[in-house]
This record gives sequence, structure tokens and C-alpha cells, in this order.
Amino acid sequence: MKTKKIYQQLYFQVIIAITAGILLGRFYPELGEKMKPLGDGFIKLVKMIIAPVIFITLTLGIAHMTDLKKVGRIAIKAMIYFFTFSTLALIIGLIVGNLLQPGHGLNVDPATLSGDVSQYQQKAHDTTLTGFIMNIIPETLFSPLVGENILQVLLVAILMGVALVLTKEKSQKVTDFLQDLSTPVFKIVHMLMKLAPIGAFGAMAFTIGKYGLHSVLNLIFLVGTFYITSILFVVIVLGSVAWYNGFSIFKLMFYLKEELLLVLGTSSSESALPGVMEKLEKAGCSRAIVGLVVPTGYSFNLDGTNIYMTLASLFIAQALNIHLSLDKQLMLLLVAMLSSKGAAGVTGAGFVTLAATLAVVPEIPIAGMTLILGIDKFMSECRALTNVIGNSVATVVVANWEKQLDKKQLQYCLDHPAEIEKKLEV
Repeated sequence: MKTKKIYQQLYFQVIIAITAGILLGRFYPELGEKMKPLGDGFIKLVKMIIAPVIFITLTLGIAHMTDLKKVGRIAIKAMIYFFTFSTLALIIGLIVGNLLQPGHGLNVDPATLSGDVSQYQQKAHDTTLTGFIMNIIPETLFSPLVGENILQVLLVAILMGVALVLTKEKSQKVTDFLQDLSTPVFKIVHMLMKLAPIGAFGAMAFTIGKYGLHSVLNLIFLVGTFYITSILFVVIVLGSVAWYNGFSIFKLMFYLKEELLLVLGTSSSESALPGVMEKLEKAGCSRAIVGLVVPTGYSFNLDGTNIYMTLASLFIAQALNIHLSLDKQLMLLLVAMLSSKGAAGVTGAGFVTLAATLAVVPEIPIAGMTLILGIDKFMSECRALTNVIGNSVATVVVANWEKQLDKKQLQYCLDHPAEIEKKLEV
């Protein structure tokens, strides 16, 4: 196989596209705003293929298992991991917010706040625990495959996978069909990924054109604090977990560089989901674990969103000169822990969970969210990147715990990412 020249590499094309989008949005903002359909269109194309990818991967993964107890064990271990590190992310955001106090000195008068945050407030109000659980149950067996709710796809895939195991002798043809179907479905993923530079260009041009670089300068300390906190969380916390489980966090990120750059360009973690799942399976994680842990993590393991929630809440309180005692901050932590799970799968989940959290902490007015409304877009990239890295690490770790990780294959993939990329494109 011939080695691709650098300009033929997807990651290089995405970097160029992001740079071009920033320049267009900066110098021709009106034209930059008009590029929005390019980014939106690409994300819609990717969302189109997410449900089939999850359904096929998880269903086949379970169908090839002989011991159904393993499925329950994997789910329990994944949830323990998610709960532990999501809580840790919330605590770290709280600690950094108290130490650096990014909102201190702004002295904003609550009476002067303006801006429309009603849509997020309404979504947060509509998101209840009962509603969340009921929403996991689809209307029909096949409706999740044409919808956007990842948790519904997971439920149907698990049921189908279990049913295929229990009726193995009579349903082998169905398993074989899904196995054959996976080849063209993942080929569609590769075809769509070739449009990634166009999507990244459109999304970045729109963001800079609409909000402008100047909107981030006023609150640069908060943005910088959030980025630094997230980087430290990835390098120190997730890096330590990766090291303990026998792999390098830096090599894993380089292995997933195309997907991470795509997330950076589109501000959407969903845009990378199919590619991440395929690469993790290629890296030695069993299909069942990849199919179960990655999509579930997109709803329950939002490390970046959790850091953002506690940090943003404290920033608003500090900017409005509202003192939060330790017990109020612990209450904030507990509420954020629940609301981050309750708003899973909701569009604009980062801002929605923040609204849901502030709604239960009366000391901080929800109107304070207008202080960060303009710069939220600039923090969404970091939220999404941290979430994707966190879920990738979680998948490898759970696979290792379950002894369903081919460590030699993992090491080979992390050491030779270019070779794996070429093989996936064939």
C-alpha cells in the first residue's frame, strides 16, 4: 500500500479547512455566517448513519457472546466507571473554580442582565427523571433506527442481540445478514468522512462570523481556565488511568486524531462517533464492549460537560458577587451530578444541564447564563473533545477489565496509526 502524501491525509485537510474557516469568519463575517449549511449538512449526514452503526455493532457483539451474564457485567462495570469519573470531573471543576475564581472582579449587577436563555430553561424544565426513563422506550421496534435517540437504539440493539443468542440455531441467517450489512454501512461512513473538511470549514466559518473573536476576548480568562482544566483532566486523570491499564493517552489521541480534529471543527462529538467505534474495535476492543460502552458513554460519561457545569456555575456566582458556602457548593455538585444524566441526548445538552442545575440552586439566577451565552460556542469544542477522549479511554479500560482486549493489537495500532488508517479506507 502506497503511503499517502500529507495533503491527502484527512487530518491535514481538516486542519486546513478549520484555518480557512477561521480566516473567512474573521475577515468576511457575513459570508462566514452563510457557510452554516455546510456544517449543519455534514453533521446531519453523520447523524443519518449513527443509528445503523450502533445497532449493527452492538447487536453483533452480543450475538457472538455465549454467556449473556457478560453483557450485564459489562454494563455494570461501565456505569461504575462513568459515575466515578463524571463525579471526579465535577469535583475538579469545583476546585479550579474556587482556586482561580475566573468571575471575580466583574461586579455584574443582576438587574442589568439580558439575553434569551428561555429555550434552555424550558428544555431543562421539561427534562424530568421519569420523562428521561420513558423516553428510552421507543414507539416501535424499528423506530429508533430512524430517530436521533441513542439510548433507544441501545435498548433495541441489546434486546435483538440477546434474542439472537437465545435463538441461535434458528436465527443464524439474521446474524449473517447483519454481519454482511456491516461492510457497506461502514463503507458509507468512510465515504461521508471525505466530506469532513467541508463540514469543518462551514461550522468554523459560521462560529467566528456570527460570534466574532472579540466575544471571546471579554471572557478569555473563563475560556482559558476551562481549556486548561480540561487538558489537565485528560493528561493527568485519564492519562493515569490509561497508564495503569497499559497504554498511552497521547498515543490513543494521536490514533484518533482524524476524529478529534473533526470534533474540533464541528463542535459535535456525534460527528466522530462512527469513526471512534470502528477504530476502537480495530484496536483490539471486543465488538460488544465497543457497541455498549461508546454510545452509552455519550449519554452518561460527559467529563467535559461536567467540568464546564461546575466551573460555569461558579463563574456566574462570582461575577454577580454571590457567595456560595461550602454546603451550597456541595448541593450544586449533587444537582449537577443528576442533571447531567437527565439531559442526556438533549440538543445543546451542555447549556441545558447548566440551566437545570441553576434552576435548583436559587442563589444563582438563571439569567446569569447570559454572561456566557456568547462564548459558550467557543467552549463547546473543548467539551466535546474531552467527552470523546473520556469515552475512548473508558472503552479500552472496560475491555481490559473484562479481558476482552487484545493488548498486542492495541499496541500495534497505537504504534502504527497510519497503517491502520489505510487499512480502514480499503
